[in-house]
Amino acid sequence: MRRILLTLLVLSCIMTDVRAQKFEDYFVDATLRLDYVFAGSNRSQEIFFAQACRTSAWAGRRSRLSEVPLRGNGQLTLRDHDSGQTVYVHTFSTLFQEWQATEEATRVRRAFETSYNVPFPKRKVDVTVTLTDFHDKVVAELTHTIDPADILIRQMAHNDIPYYYIWQGRDSLDLANCVDLAIVAEGYSPMEMGKFYHDCRRVADALFAHEPFTSLRQRFNIVAVASPSADSGPSIPHLGQWRRTAAGTHYDTFYSDRYLMSQDMHRIYDLLSDVPFEIIIVLVNSSTYGGGGIYNQLTVTTSDHPTFKQVLVHEFGHGYAGLGDEYFYDDAYESMYPADTEPWEPNLTTLVNFQSKWADMVPKGTPVPTPPAEIPNYRNIKSEKERQQLNAATQHVGVYEGGGYQSKGVYRPCQECRMKINEVELFCPVCTRAIVRITDFYTNR
Repeated sequence: MRRILLTLLVLSCIMTDVRAQKFEDYFVDATLRLDYVFAGSNRSQEIFFAQACRTSAWAGRRSRLSEVPLRGNGQLTLRDHDSGQTVYVHTFSTLFQEWQATEEATRVRRAFETSYNVPFPKRKVDVTVTLTDFHDKVVAELTHTIDPADILIRQMAHNDIPYYYIWQGRDSLDLANCVDLAIVAEGYSPMEMGKFYHDCRRVADALFAHEPFTSLRQRFNIVAVASPSADSGPSIPHLGQWRRTAAGTHYDTFYSDRYLMSQDMHRIYDLLSDVPFEIIIVLVNSSTYGGGGIYNQLTVTTSDHPTFKQVLVHEFGHGYAGLGDEYFYDDAYESMYPADTEPWEPNLTTLVNFQSKWADMVPKGTPVPTPPAEIPNYRNIKSEKERQQLNAATQHVGVYEGGGYQSKGVYRPCQECRMKINEVELFCPVCTRAIVRITDFYTNR
């Protein structure tokens, strides 16, 4: 018995040591930035490698390196070149894949930039990038080798863009386990940087005013990156206004006047070359409604529209937690959620694999689909009682038909939610759990 206990103790120590040394076995405390171009049409996709860069200390996770919290629409995998062992995995979605669902993609081939940060390897690694379609089928793949000794890995120089931490979570000894969120200035002239820092504090206040971010605030670091623009404000193509800005955002993305995004991802990563970051918000100096959010790529929001707080939190739900839109207009050119495929977004289901979603949160006996309750018209709330009734509709978990831009065949967890309309104050329980889970993943909890 004593020999067995000693053996188990030794094995436990070995396993603990392996877990503790995993990052250090394969990586150094630096960041490898990988730039790509994704190109094609609605029927064909290609992946092109552009360049590799080395930047400052690694800000991402140091454990669970081969795990992913969500599937996304694409995956980047690092494997040790000699052994073939998977040493790091990252999932994402892209503006390119959104564009593929538009009518324009049926008649034009276009190219979109993207960039990803991974820990800097000690030895050669094989990098595989895959893109999947709306049926979760791999439609494009590229594998290439990165040699850390390659003289053409660009060492990023200091860009002299000042940055300032407006919030640091936990205590000084535990900052490495926080999610590093960078807010990039867009459309702020050098004379407007005082306004930018003030607006960044409003961003932090808006996020932390909403649960579960209120309870999770100690697990975030927020840094304001004061990237100056030659012109004030963003570009508005439908008004003929093209401005010289730091991050290259513009309204009218995909010809939707309120869709405000940037296709200049390499430029945005250049702005952040001195900054430890994992998640990006581009804060646009504008009073016009607009924004967008793409999982593990980018969140864009404007600073001065009356619905600034609501839009920010909604779009951050996309970019940070991979939450899907729960509204529906039935005006999409192509369905992004076909009936034979379970969506990867944690708050949408086609019932193909509902057990992987929020089935454990649905009260026993709840009908599917769940009939909606009578609630006040959210556009005409006249009293505090009606407001409370509307917010209560965000807490009754069921399987409500309509979501992902489709009124039929896609289901959402609650009648109303922050991911459906701006007028409600709360995330539903399912979205709340998704945000907590992804924060746990990033912060090693």
